[in-house]
Amino acid sequence: MALRNTLLSFSLEQLPSPNSRRSRQSRNNDPSDDQPHKKLWYHYLPLCGAILLILAPHPSLLYVLVTYHIQMLHSPLFFAIHLCVTYTLTFLAFSSLIVCVARDPGPVTGTQQSEDEETSLREALMPDVELNVPGRWCRKCWAPKPERTHHCSACGRCVLKMDHHCPWLGNNCIGHRTYPAFLHFLLSVTLLALYIAIISIFALIYAFNDPYVMDVNTPIHALFLAALGVIFSMVIGSFLGYHVYLVSTNQTTLETISPFLLLKHLPKLPFEGHDLSDPPLEFELSAPQRRLVKDAYQAIHLYDIGWRGNWAQVLGCEQFSEWVIRLWCGGASPGDGKYFPRNPNA
Repeated sequence: MALRNTLLSFSLEQLPSPNSRRSRQSRNNDPSDDQPHKKLWYHYLPLCGAILLILAPHPSLLYVLVTYHIQMLHSPLFFAIHLCVTYTLTFLAFSSLIVCVARDPGPVTGTQQSEDEETSLREALMPDVELNVPGRWCRKCWAPKPERTHHCSACGRCVLKMDHHCPWLGNNCIGHRTYPAFLHFLLSVTLLALYIAIISIFALIYAFNDPYVMDVNTPIHALFLAALGVIFSMVIGSFLGYHVYLVSTNQTTLETISPFLLLKHLPKLPFEGHDLSDPPLEFELSAPQRRLVKDAYQAIHLYDIGWRGNWAQVLGCEQFSEWVIRLWCGGASPGDGKYFPRNPNA
């Protein structure tokens, strides 16, 4: 009894801390170290490419607008309207892009304990989180892992309601706090590309009908803008349509491509008559069992609470100021990103 009281009176200062273990691993160049990764300069090259692709059409667009609407049609009103619409959509796209790049996608822990704060051994060995329950604890971060949270191997950390890791947005993850901004960015870029394509197609039609009136360079710029606008509106628009489906069914990209996540939600298995873990692991299943899980996953949406509730869970707003942020840059999803209502029919 005395030994037990002595053990429970230890503090964390007497035990090796996780930070000290990680520092020793980094000094030993252990490849298994999974601490948050530091971004290097080449991680931002795809982001620079995305910015360049957004800004590249604007010189040609200004040339087409001036020659077609000012010199040919003598319509400064349409010139001003097209100019305002295109640069408003560009401003909205860059606003949501900044949010996706600069904001944390979803920190699991809001506050970190100070290094000199003592914690008893009882609290360390008996936390509030159930370690044996699948998905409740991250063995890599050694921290609580709320529902729908995933560990990103590229970032070396857990992200609340992680959707996917995007190298085009500064090598960041898209999670609970950046998903509305990501949808806003996709919508803004799609509308911008579509609008530029429509303007350029009308200029091309005018050039083919009156080839001797318009100068030689304007049809070339218009053709370049029309092709670029159609391609981008189809590619980014398809991606946007896919995410509209995900929001309507309350799924994430990781959840749709990982059907075996359903295994950890199965009820308790009997103790005898099988060699499976509880819950079963993917590699333990036979081929028919794998097909059964995939077929069941297509029909079972754990978090689908109706399309209105699903959209409110991502873009829900209660105040006028929140709607302004939604229209401006997308903002973040409401709630803490740790608890989600489930489909009662699932």
